[in-house]
Amino acid sequence: MRKALEGIKVIQLANFIAAAATGRYLADHGADVILVESPKGDPIRYTQEQEGRPQNIKENVAWEYLNGNKRCISINTKTEEGKEALFKLLDGADVLLTNWRLGALQRAGLDYETLKERYPKLIYAMILGYGKTGPDKDLPGYDFTAFFGRGGYTQNLRRRGNDPITMIPGLGDNNVGLMLAMGIITALYNRQFTGKGDFVTTSLYETAIFNMSMMLLGVQYDGQAHDYPISIYDNKNPFNGAYRTSDDRIIQCACPDYNVRFEQFLKAIGRQDLIDCGKYYPQTEMLANNLIKEFMDEIQKTFLEHDVKEMDEILRKGDIPHSIAYSWDDIMNDPQAHAVGAFYDVTCPNGVVRKATHTPVRLESEGDIDGRTAPMIGEQGREILSEIGYTDEKIDQMLTDGSLYIWQDKE
Repeated sequence: MRKALEGIKVIQLANFIAAAATGRYLADHGADVILVESPKGDPIRYTQEQEGRPQNIKENVAWEYLNGNKRCISINTKTEEGKEALFKLLDGADVLLTNWRLGALQRAGLDYETLKERYPKLIYAMILGYGKTGPDKDLPGYDFTAFFGRGGYTQNLRRRGNDPITMIPGLGDNNVGLMLAMGIITALYNRQFTGKGDFVTTSLYETAIFNMSMMLLGVQYDGQAHDYPISIYDNKNPFNGAYRTSDDRIIQCACPDYNVRFEQFLKAIGRQDLIDCGKYYPQTEMLANNLIKEFMDEIQKTFLEHDVKEMDEILRKGDIPHSIAYSWDDIMNDPQAHAVGAFYDVTCPNGVVRKATHTPVRLESEGDIDGRTAPMIGEQGREILSEIGYTDEKIDQMLTDGSLYIWQDKE
């Protein structure tokens, strides 16, 4: 089946996670994404300690999920030969994808203002920490800082008085990566009508702000947004609470329409007495009488009478929106996750088969998303240069003088 982005060539001049996630999305939908990697390798190749995977460049599931379905060339852009090769790649490119800081791009002559004259149809796409304008535009940006820290997660997503939670590596990066992919596709669509390229940017900070819209807009009023971080009893809607079961599992409920769901929820869990007592309805009366802790404790008492499977079944029968709070292992083994194609089997370069994650958007016209193994450093360098007119002799010369690098298995 034809992929939607077939015929689109993307040059990925970026490392780590966020921009790589953008490139992976585009590659999954058929774009020819060429990763330009330094000879020493992308830093994400060497994060094995925090992930617990083997100390082996040939088995790296983080690299697989970010860079599968791509090709890789390793050129030294500080040499004249290497820089010339990069510009020749850009001659035939539709998109330049980068997360370099603005100063580094300007010093290398790869900033948007420089390139737009030479490549008027190029979509120049850039991920930043804090945005392309403003007093902090040049600060280094990581999701732990620009997304979680400054974006309100670290401060607010914890119980009042408790230590901050440990954030999840890549979560913010994946968010902003998909946002940039959306911007690129918008620009490509617009180019069909204007014939012109564009400068597409987003940042970790802007994406975090958009994600936090409900709370950020709420602080304009005298509501709960001002109370964060909150305890479980500061939640003004017990039907949006999370409750423990007898086997110490957690079930998260989600019934934002308290008054509408009141009888349905309580009948489902067998607590007609909480309806009949008249104390907890409507929501305004329950809150005015300061009964939220009492009410939540009663609901918690019922959950503790059942294990997680029993309680899940009770809530399913009552058509109550809820979910068991899953561990990582639960997700990896979840039939629903596998049914929607969230994971695929990848054969790592060392021959070991592991699971990797797919990007989360499907087009019926494309069929299943492919999961081609991510490249080693510069693995397709020779074929990529051949495609843009380099002879074997020229490629050999570049390998000799260090302008081109192709990883060799020394084992």
